[in-house]
Amino acid sequence: MSREPDFCRRQFLASSSMGFGAAALAAIQCSEARGHELLRSGSEDDDDVLRLPGSAALPRLHHVPRAKHVVFCYMSGGVSHLDSFDPKPELKRLHGQPMPVPVQRTQFNDNGKIMASPFEFKPAGQSGIEISELFPEIAKVADELAVVRSMTTPFSEHAQCNFLMHSGFPLMGYPSAGAWCSYGLGTFNENLPSYVVLQSAGAVPPHGGVSLFSNGFLPAFHQGSILNADSKEAIANISPLDGSIFQQSRLQIMQRFDQDFLTRVGQSSEIASALANYETAFRMQTAVPEVCDIGQETAETRRLYGVDSESTTQAGYARQCLLARRLIERGVRFIELSCLNEGIGAGNAPNPWDQHGELERGHRAMAQQVDRPIAGLIQDLRRIGKLDETLIVWSGEFGRTPFSQGSNGRDHNPMGFSVWLAGGGVRGGRVWGATDELGYYAIENRCQVYDLWATALHLLGIDHTRLTYRYSGRDFRLTDVHGKVLTDILA
Repeated sequence: MSREPDFCRRQFLASSSMGFGAAALAAIQCSEARGHELLRSGSEDDDDVLRLPGSAALPRLHHVPRAKHVVFCYMSGGVSHLDSFDPKPELKRLHGQPMPVPVQRTQFNDNGKIMASPFEFKPAGQSGIEISELFPEIAKVADELAVVRSMTTPFSEHAQCNFLMHSGFPLMGYPSAGAWCSYGLGTFNENLPSYVVLQSAGAVPPHGGVSLFSNGFLPAFHQGSILNADSKEAIANISPLDGSIFQQSRLQIMQRFDQDFLTRVGQSSEIASALANYETAFRMQTAVPEVCDIGQETAETRRLYGVDSESTTQAGYARQCLLARRLIERGVRFIELSCLNEGIGAGNAPNPWDQHGELERGHRAMAQQVDRPIAGLIQDLRRIGKLDETLIVWSGEFGRTPFSQGSNGRDHNPMGFSVWLAGGGVRGGRVWGATDELGYYAIENRCQVYDLWATALHLLGIDHTRLTYRYSGRDFRLTDVHGKVLTDILA
């Protein structure tokens, strides 16, 4: 008696590598619901959780969210808190003198004397937050900011801190904050990734590379998608070469392969996630060119962001900020922006804020790049009514020392530095926490990276202790076994 031949290796490779499949479409349609698996309510009762108003497809949340989106402005290289958002008059008084307290080991141990900031600080807004002259445009929106001056990290090396800041762990292999948000919250728009990393010419990933945007052990659907803000084709080969009609015919054939394959092997979350990525890539062929076409923006909007600036780096970062607004309007959950280093001679390509020498020149160049675009993004989101539902997080991986490295730079300082938040659910015009009079150690309301992400998840409607994923025999979460919500900076 003849029997049907076993599913062979050639058939497996053909269907799994080429297919999109009906299951992929189903996976995308259910992408919002995948967050249900993670948001552990501690109860089987649906009354124990809430949904976003007007949405039946989005995942259940632990409480009413204040924000729906996150924009992560990552100042790679370690921006100096002493020269940006944490003024220390004592440094000016003691400039050129030895440190009056023991100096901890630094990255290069080329430690000099106390170094005053070369920049003046002025009160800004009705709140009077003191902000460096480096950020005149951000100073105009000071009343939207909650400045945390007591952030700390246990590491002082770029790659470890970059991974910690992105994933809660100092090593590669763990999901980034964007991936966790995508997995826990789902997506508002099935035509675009829920987690996007924007880059421009001259921008490269911080030390750690693209692994910083990884999905880790979460399904592949939630990894960060990198878009080039400077290119007409923001993702390579996004446009079909032979037209949509021919592509549709091929896809119909591939769907039959996929359906046959899934029927034979049964349901598999890994396969479904891979197919979901293919299906999203197909739909992105229309969605990405449309969202990246900023030609339809008004001249006033372009001026607000600095899109047509004579500075190529400011113009590049401005395009990222403008695209961030357009992605928010289309429902993207998490967007990370990337600093540029091309042509400014500051830091190095992965770490453009890393001024171990010539800090004044390097920080001026970097601040000029990001100041106007970020302020423009805040103002534009307020104008269109989206700031209250968008959380903006501004941070580097650590701060800088109050003493010089060599003659005119600063070394890494993980023991106290500044970050700020604005938008969705944040109490603007607020300064929280403090470093000592030299800006060396956090001494008041000391907090950690875990607290930053616990707060972000809280504003998104998630209890960070209940957003977990079981992998290799234990439950993991973005905040590991740490984290507290910074309730004092919430509105």
